[in-house]
Parts: sequence; structure tokens; C-alpha cells
Amino acid sequence: MVGSEAHNSTNQTDTKISNGDYIMKASPKLLLQIMASLLLLGFAMGVSADDRWVTSNYGGKVVDSDGDCVKAMDGSPVICQNDSDGDGVTDDLDKCPDTPKGVAVDAEGCPLDTDRDGVPDHLDKCPQTPMGATVDEVGCMLQLILNNVEFEVDSSVLKPGARASLDQVADALRGRPDVKSMSVIGHTDSTGSDAYNQRLSERRAAAVADYLRNSGASIRFISSGRGESQPIADNETEAGRARNRRVELNVIR
Repeated sequence: MVGSEAHNSTNQTDTKISNGDYIMKASPKLLLQIMASLLLLGFAMGVSADDRWVTSNYGGKVVDSDGDCVKAMDGSPVICQNDSDGDGVTDDLDKCPDTPKGVAVDAEGCPLDTDRDGVPDHLDKCPQTPMGATVDEVGCMLQLILNNVEFEVDSSVLKPGARASLDQVADALRGRPDVKSMSVIGHTDSTGSDAYNQRLSERRAAAVADYLRNSGASIRFISSGRGESQPIADNETEAGRARNRRVELNVIR
């Protein structure tokens, strides 16, 4: 090795431009890092606009102004993930990968169902259906069993909490011009005589019908009672008796 051009051939590599001048001196390790960075840059520039989301090893999602994959800000390795339905949830996390464009989704990529009736909001024509109701294909109530409508003991007087539940039912019915009438059926547990429970169930059904009518639901309410004749649970337990004390609402179109 001669003069000022002498160098350590095992630790450094000279990179020349076409005229033979040296433009830099770098270790092989540094050159490998530069090559890897150039490869990553080329990959990112070649990603299509549909592959918008980027997931780093800490779970972050980063996109540039064009919606293309970019390197994570912490410098960690990047895996570009598709979002086929464009809902903002990448395909690897999306449990509903065929969501229609523009539909609001939850964290798992599935359409929102605010009233939890099994019909997503974008298809639900009755978005205020009370919780627990049986609904039709467009999310409108067909039947509702009210176990949370409570009365005073041996009475048809509604407790305050029952009024709040019935207010929700009245709100839902006010938006139902298709409903012309509704049956209101009272049921009791087996405590007391058959005759007494029959009369009690009739009075309680009538009390619910009157409350809904007076709450502004402009439909016809038909009340009746079944007493203890149609239990849905074991009357030998307190939990079973509580389920049997109920009021059923059925839409009549």
C-alpha cells in the first residue's frame, strides 16, 4: 500500500464515481445498512393505494399523505396490511371483511348495532328498539318480554323503575307507523290461588297498556291476563318466579 491512499482493506471499502474519485469510505456493515434502507424505500414506493395501513412491531398504524405504507416512526420493521373493505380495520384484524363502503364499524371491523338487536345500524329501520326485543329482518320489534317492569307487591301499581322501561317502549312505538295495535299480556308466578293470579295478571296488563297509551303511543292496546297458567321457568325457585312475573308485548300489524 502506498502513500495517502493506503487503507485497511479488511475494515473499509472505497466507493468510486465514474471519474475515479472517492466519494466516501465506509465499513461493509454501513454499506449493508444503506442497501437495506434503499430496498425498504423501493418497497414502500411500490405499494398500491389499497395497501394503506402499516403495522409496526408495537402495533401502531402509520400512513403518509397519499395513504401509502411508510416506515414506522420508531424505525421498527414494517408489515403492510391490506384493508380490503376500506373500513379502517386491517384484514388481519377484521372479523367482517366484506363491510360495505362507508358503513361505520367497531374495533373488529363489524358494522355497528347500537340497539343490539342483531340488525346493523345501516340496515336498521327501527334503531331505538328496546333491548331484548325479538325483531324482524329490518330491526323492528315484533315481541318484547318485560321482566324488568315491576309492580308493588300484590298490586298493579307500577314501580318507578318500571315507568322508565316503559318510556323506552313508548319512544320506539312512536316511530312505528306500521303498527296498528299491540297485545299486552300479563303473567304471574304460582304464589296465591289461580283465580287471584288471573285477576292480578289482567290488572297488571291493563296498567301497562294504560301507561303506554298515555305516553303518546298512538296505537290500539289490547290487554289480557294469563295468570300462572303459562310459566317459562320453575316456580319452585325465586329466580324462576321472578321470570314468570312478566308482561309480554306483541305487535299486531
